[in-house]
Amino acid sequence: MQKNHLEFWYEFASTYSYLSVMRIEELAERNQIKIIWKPFLLGPIFKEQGWDDSPFNIYPAKGHYMWKDMGRRTQQIGLSFKKPTVFPRNGLLATRIAFCGSKESWCPTFTKRVFEANFVHDQDIGNIETLKAILESLKLDAESIIDLSQNQENRALLREQTTTVQQLGIFGAPSFIVKNELFWGDDRLENAIDFL
Repeated sequence: MQKNHLEFWYEFASTYSYLSVMRIEELAERNQIKIIWKPFLLGPIFKEQGWDDSPFNIYPAKGHYMWKDMGRRTQQIGLSFKKPTVFPRNGLLATRIAFCGSKESWCPTFTKRVFEANFVHDQDIGNIETLKAILESLKLDAESIIDLSQNQENRALLREQTTTVQQLGIFGAPSFIVKNELFWGDDRLENAIDFL
């Protein structure tokens, strides 16, 4: 039987994307849903709204709440979590790599490892050596994948993806699209699955 599809739009600097990334596969498998992995960049979306930083930094009360909430949520679902010493971290190269491999079987595991590097091990996910080590741990040709992710074609396609994000009305991460309906936030993942 053909599985139903759920588009999973996530951003590597997004705290709540971490929660969804770490639990979406089990939920999808249980409900016979195919995940379409859609890494994207929130920076251009935020710039359109006049923000040059994460709203969690721009609005301190919101940021204070989010970090407390992340502690509660990760404990509730049994995830390790450490507040990164730098937030948000630059996820451009990680996004290029994930975008380049989004149709490959290694993309979900790579994605999870990058989120763990950032939100469990407090590592710089903008550092090429960090990402190279993750790819190598998956027994992949890190040099070739990084080179491919940085070529002009992949960069152009990722820029086009930003346009698609804007056309879909996505304004934050994580976001889920099912049957042309948008659901935003980790706490809407189950709603998206139920709707599908």
